[in-house]
Amino acid sequence: MTRGEIRNLLKGLAFLSPWLIGFGVFMFLPIVLSMYYSLCDYNLLQSPAFIGAENYRALIHDGIFWKSLRVTLLYAAISLPAGLVVSLGVAVLLNVSVRGQAIFRTIIFVPSLVPTIAAAMLWRWMFNQRLGLINRALEPLLELLHKSGPPWLAQSAWVIPSLALMSLWSVGNTVIIYLAGLQDVPRELYEAAELDGAGKRQQLWHVTIPMISPVIFFNLVMAIIGILQVFDTPFMMTHGGPNRASYFYTFYLYDSAFTYLKMGYASAMAWIQLLLVLVLTGIAFGTSKRWVYYQGK
Repeated sequence: MTRGEIRNLLKGLAFLSPWLIGFGVFMFLPIVLSMYYSLCDYNLLQSPAFIGAENYRALIHDGIFWKSLRVTLLYAAISLPAGLVVSLGVAVLLNVSVRGQAIFRTIIFVPSLVPTIAAAMLWRWMFNQRLGLINRALEPLLELLHKSGPPWLAQSAWVIPSLALMSLWSVGNTVIIYLAGLQDVPRELYEAAELDGAGKRQQLWHVTIPMISPVIFFNLVMAIIGILQVFDTPFMMTHGGPNRASYFYTFYLYDSAFTYLKMGYASAMAWIQLLLVLVLTGIAFGTSKRWVYYQGK
């Protein structure tokens, strides 16, 4: 390597140094430490004591750990497909050229800009069994059926479906991504489908969905990663209740680290969470060859 190449390399490293330092201090170092702490008994007040895989063995026999995992997977099983389908349906409707199209797109996107705490407080009031807006709107129908309003957040059987319903409030970001994909679908394909006698539903199924399948796949992977880390909104609305029916995995991780000061235990949970994300995204990538279509291949 010549002197000039070395000088250019040093200049490049100098320009990269702020990012490299930030990545090393705030990303790489915490990752390494969390792996080490997961093998230790560490309560933040004393030095970590190495105990090997004891934290992982304890998790296997921890009933609360398994309950929080079941709650999280149940929520994911409801809200993930619902969010993908609803956001795609809204995007298809917003892709139609109608008067006031920009206004409708803005209305759909604005809720995703509402601060998390404000949205949680708003929906907590809307889900109120006696005074909430949802049950008030359902009153005429409920009176005909001689039924009382759903308990929403007040009963174990209702709390996860309620939180899944609330998650549809912020599909605006996903809708925007779908819209970008829909606008890249060649118009010639729709014209050819019309000439072959395909109706709107057939065009949607045989033209639109295959052509935007990479976008659907991207939104699926991002949803898997995000939904397994859900914390702030359910925490504000239910605090894990009732009877831990909404006690998500991240709630238990948070309590283990900052309430019970079991940092080693929480670190082990974090690595299991990462493993679960990798497994589910791996399954998504593995099955993508069957249904994701890339132009030019």
